[in-house]
Amino acid sequence: MKIVALVSLTTILVVASFATLGFASDPSPLQDFCVAVNDAKSAVFVNGKVCKDPNMVVAEDFFLSGLNKPGNTSNPLGSRVTPVNVNQLPGLNTLGISAVRIDYAPNGLNPPHTHPRATEILVVSEGTLFVGFVTSNPANPAIKNKLFTKHLYPGDVFVFPEGLIHFQFNVGKTNAVAFAGLSSQNPGVITVENAVFGSDPPINPAVLTKAFQVEKNVIDYLQKQFWWNID
Repeated sequence: MKIVALVSLTTILVVASFATLGFASDPSPLQDFCVAVNDAKSAVFVNGKVCKDPNMVVAEDFFLSGLNKPGNTSNPLGSRVTPVNVNQLPGLNTLGISAVRIDYAPNGLNPPHTHPRATEILVVSEGTLFVGFVTSNPANPAIKNKLFTKHLYPGDVFVFPEGLIHFQFNVGKTNAVAFAGLSSQNPGVITVENAVFGSDPPINPAVLTKAFQVEKNVIDYLQKQFWWNID
């Protein structure tokens, strides 16, 4: 099973790397590499990460271990995302690519979310997933947003277009594992329910009552829930 997972991860990263040549959201690099500096305390903010002195770059800047280890799915959603983006692997800076491992307990859900800066290509290595994405608003207001869904099995691949709401749900009776490549060093995640009902400060209930066409007590209830972040 470890061999299958390794082959799956290798395949997804190779496919994603070719995709980034023409479709990455990130700008193309202007040098061989630009290893990110830990600039959390920097007073200057840039679009991306500041480059480390090339003479100080070492092999470890391009290396990360641990994707063979299952994520902890002991949470109400029953899933866990283990990211590998520029924040975990500084050598990804300016390269327009990142990866994730996603673990799902039985009935585990990676809830509806979007990546505002990346297309995602996902491959299943274990289990059975029900996945899907929803299109953006049609030009014709009489037409509804279209839903595309598919059941995935080990070795199956599915693509979620950049910025569109998508999800994965483990419909099997055993744990499931998937790996994904994303066309950005920092794809970002907006989990729909977290953003709408768990923002700080909260969105005015009058706005959400009008938007969802429900009573205010329904919005009050939803805003009082604890919305989980599985990343």
